[in-house]
Amino acid sequence: MSKEKLINQLKGGLIVSCQALEEEPLHGADIMSKMALAAKMGGAVAIRANGVLDIQAIKQKVDLPVIGIIKKEYPNLDRYITPTLKEIKKLIEIGVDIIAMDATQRVNQDEVSFKEKVDYIHQNGLLAMADISTLEEGLLAEKNGFDFISTTLSGYTNYSRKKAGPDIKLVKELVKQTNSYIIAEGKIRDRADLKKVLKHNPFAVVIGGAITRPQCITKLFVETLKGK
Repeated sequence: MSKEKLINQLKGGLIVSCQALEEEPLHGADIMSKMALAAKMGGAVAIRANGVLDIQAIKQKVDLPVIGIIKKEYPNLDRYITPTLKEIKKLIEIGVDIIAMDATQRVNQDEVSFKEKVDYIHQNGLLAMADISTLEEGLLAEKNGFDFISTTLSGYTNYSRKKAGPDIKLVKELVKQTNSYIIAEGKIRDRADLKKVLKHNPFAVVIGGAITRPQCITKLFVETLKGK
């Protein structure tokens, strides 16, 4: 898929994040591929997925663009979403369309700069997405050449805003202060949250847990029943 066609497909659409950690009941490539198929049937324009096995299974099941990540923890380091060039190379090998990575200002594993990583991704014909947590990180991501900037990590770094819901202010700031494609992602839990986010015209939206993590969805309903 050409860059222009890919961008047009994502514009104004819903990207569904199909991920389950090892300790979660729906963990497994087969289950995630079925989640992706269900998302496609519901109208998703792309899938965000983690890990080689899940991504390969999803690509066999659906023909939607895939935003690929590899979550990898290294000792004494905070970045874990596609943290090094090693993970980027694996994602290129399995044929994702966009590679997302932690673009926060936390400790890095390798000595390869963000710009070098983005250039490498572009040289291999793919697009790059920055997962950030603050406006400053978003502005820096744009300078480093990322095609997309996502609010994925707002609230998950120790210096970013802690909110129960989506960081609407960050989406608004990024849309106003950058020329990049801004992706609203993180803690969008229902239609009310989504409508609030859409008022600030993000390029596209990623929703994960509210669609693909039933234990989290169940917990929200239980908390409501208990008056929380």
